[in-house]
Amino acid sequence: MHAQTAPAPSSGLAREASVRVCLVGIGGFGERHLENIRRLEEEGGVRLVAAVDRRADDDGALGPEVPMFGDLEQLRAAGLDVDVVVVSTPIDTHFELALTALDLGADVLLEKPPVANLEQFGRLLAAAEDAGRLVQVGFQSLGSHALELIDRLLESGEIGRLRAVGATGLWSRDTDYFTRSPWAGRRRIGGVDVVDGVVTNPLAHAVMTALHIAGARTAEDVAQLRTELYRANAIESDDTSVVQVRTASGVPVTCALTLCAAQQQDPFITIDGTEGQAVLHYTRDELVVSGPEGTRTITSGRTNLLENLIDARRHGTALLCPLAATGAFMRVLDAVRTAPDPVPIAPEHVRWHEEGGARRAVLPGVEDWAARAVKAQAGFAGLGAPWAAPAPAGERFVVAGHEVARVRTGEEVAPTSSPRPFLHPVRTLGGVTVTDQQPLDHVWHLGVSTALQDVDGLNFWGGRTYTREDQRYVWRDDHGHVARVAARATDARLDEELSWIGPDGAAVLTEQRRWTFRPVAEHAWELGLRFGLSPAGDRPVQLGSPGSNGRAGGGYGGFFWRLPACADADVFTADAAGEDAVHGSVSSWLAFSAEFSGRPATLVLRHGGSSADPWFVRVSGYPGVGLSLAWDSPVTTSPEAPVERAVHVLVVDGRLDAARVEALLDGASESRGT
Repeated sequence: MHAQTAPAPSSGLAREASVRVCLVGIGGFGERHLENIRRLEEEGGVRLVAAVDRRADDDGALGPEVPMFGDLEQLRAAGLDVDVVVVSTPIDTHFELALTALDLGADVLLEKPPVANLEQFGRLLAAAEDAGRLVQVGFQSLGSHALELIDRLLESGEIGRLRAVGATGLWSRDTDYFTRSPWAGRRRIGGVDVVDGVVTNPLAHAVMTALHIAGARTAEDVAQLRTELYRANAIESDDTSVVQVRTASGVPVTCALTLCAAQQQDPFITIDGTEGQAVLHYTRDELVVSGPEGTRTITSGRTNLLENLIDARRHGTALLCPLAATGAFMRVLDAVRTAPDPVPIAPEHVRWHEEGGARRAVLPGVEDWAARAVKAQAGFAGLGAPWAAPAPAGERFVVAGHEVARVRTGEEVAPTSSPRPFLHPVRTLGGVTVTDQQPLDHVWHLGVSTALQDVDGLNFWGGRTYTREDQRYVWRDDHGHVARVAARATDARLDEELSWIGPDGAAVLTEQRRWTFRPVAEHAWELGLRFGLSPAGDRPVQLGSPGSNGRAGGGYGGFFWRLPACADADVFTADAAGEDAVHGSVSSWLAFSAEFSGRPATLVLRHGGSSADPWFVRVSGYPGVGLSLAWDSPVTTSPEAPVERAVHVLVVDGRLDAARVEALLDGASESRGT
């Protein structure tokens, strides 16, 4: 922590003297500060000697011994000395008030966010240093003793090495919230930065706490930063957003925040380690730890930030939230400030709820999208949230006038999910979506793609790696990615040249891929894939799977199709039916038939070449099918003998049985001329 300490007191008498406090802003959150100051007065050692508010009057609202001033300059003119100034006013006023308080010789407790832009932040830091005074920022969550517990968890290795941090904020605010003051819901007023919004104000504690846990304190601790801002309400600022940060030490931080949840929920921070997880509910200082030793819940205490500031004045105690340690948060705030205006969410995606005369916007399903964003380290657009901006995409596959698939670049996918080009969404001619992308159970599953978990010891599948040495899945820094080198498209075909690149930036494999797409029947179309994997260098490369590394039945890798959640699923071949019977079997075709969001559809997969790879099937745990390139032993590709595979998939509206599958396959083969 970047700690600020105060000069040592000059005498014992000074150490015991009451700290004279001035509260600036007695309304709104200032009422909470006033209550806290009164509590400390009763305990001794603190005295409220003045207040400042634009509504200053002579009614003696705070008592006859607490004069009220219209501004800090009036306090200065009155010759009243103060030791600490607590600032609880609109964001756009913080900077000037803090500067004046420092000039008065006072230490400052400055409500969050500290200032409205990075330029002000730098100037205020310099002013505090020049004045030799303390500035504590009012992120109360940083007073939680749970933060020390998290440090110890990581230091002890109980949850392993820190892998990622996420912040989830699911709040619900009615329209009155955005009209409660002139600055509410505003980005700027009269050219002056206000920077209100879900990221920078109501759920700023979630962002700040996540950054703090990830070790991002100063502005220099932020290596990469991306914001994605939306609004469902008729405001200037954002009410639903994702912030993605990568710290200088490489830790990803993802904050998914909304004021449009169906129900108000406590925000929480997720701390993912390589061996476990901790979840901090910072509003109640509760930490839930899940690791090899089981799950336990710890409730901790909290240090009040004003008390901490007073201790710093008297005893040189380190501040819990010094101004310098909010530099990373200020980088986020400034990114929000300078970003384009939030994207309005189309009315058809917003549901308006009215309760007791209050009206509030709800985004159906935003809770699930937030959970995916945090776990996948992704934005709403990349995940394909229906109300988000369009995801980065490439070619469209069009059959009989219908867009049936879209190529996704995968560039926005997190490194630990092995980014790669993929197809999503894939639909039937009738519009039933039959792919999923980055579902919560396996956030590295990407629609339709080719992927392998073991390429000469490197992971091009995503997630944890199953190793023969450990005989379990472990998190390793072994993830590669697949990048497109070249592409050529026609009305019915897409040829791609792809490079499989390891974590060190060196190419490992070259893939030649051909997609084909064509109509087969009024209710069906066919997707074809032929791919070849060759070493990028002049030596052979071994291709493996968890199955080839000792996990029985875990031979996934190669062609893989992740389906969305479904009901009443049937999986069968010409010879067997049911997940257990079909998984690992070898047959000419496989069918997966189910109800997808209440609409029936069937996939029929058929080998397209001479290989006889076993089918990989999942139904009960999650819906997915594929061809196992290395079922229980590795396969080697060499410059002289590249590994080549092909598959054809019929995408059909409606449910099929085995007889109808055979008939459709015969018709497809005839029309293909094979």
